[in-house]
Amino acid sequence: MGGNEELDILQAIAENLQRGEASKVAELVQKGLDDGLGCDVILNKGLFAGMGVVGELFREEEIFIPEVLMAAKAMEAGLRVLEPLMAGAGGGMKIGKVVLGTVKGDIHNLGKNLVGVMLKGAGFEVIDLGENVPAERFVDVAISEKAQLVGMSALLTVTMPYMRTTIEALQKAGLEGQVKTIIGGACVTQQYADEIGADGYGENAAVAVDKARELLGLK
Repeated sequence: MGGNEELDILQAIAENLQRGEASKVAELVQKGLDDGLGCDVILNKGLFAGMGVVGELFREEEIFIPEVLMAAKAMEAGLRVLEPLMAGAGGGMKIGKVVLGTVKGDIHNLGKNLVGVMLKGAGFEVIDLGENVPAERFVDVAISEKAQLVGMSALLTVTMPYMRTTIEALQKAGLEGQVKTIIGGACVTQQYADEIGADGYGENAAVAVDKARELLGLK
């Protein structure tokens, strides 16, 4: 495949992803593979590049949650095509591993899910523990999965103290400095993050991704 053809198909993947065209993205990813493009090239210069634009547009409030979720579905469609090859290559394309969850007592998941989508789109491996996650579960999975980052979400002021509980549990397990923590949610502020000793605060999903990259030394 010539240079211009390669750029064309990668640009088409990125643009169709931004429009949420899942079936077209999957078709283009397969075409790229058939034409000899490497899995990592398609991933980084097609799928991740497209999702990066989506993140920037969301940060600038030019698009909103429904458009982000459509783009995420399109990215997942492309990833499904690549997965067999990624597994065969040892899956060594992720830039970091994040354990994500809504803290104990809280069952709200929209913000947490959106952060997960954006982190995946940026190249992170995300282990989503779901909602109502106790501190011990965050710690156990962070250890077993050798995660670099724990992300916690809370929507309710009454559940926010479980963020502090989780951070203290990570410290007691000897993970302070090894596993970074980032928090977010409607009631959460930078001041609260500082107060409880969180390493980072994500005002929204796009900012959370930027902060995750920063905490892992990727910016």
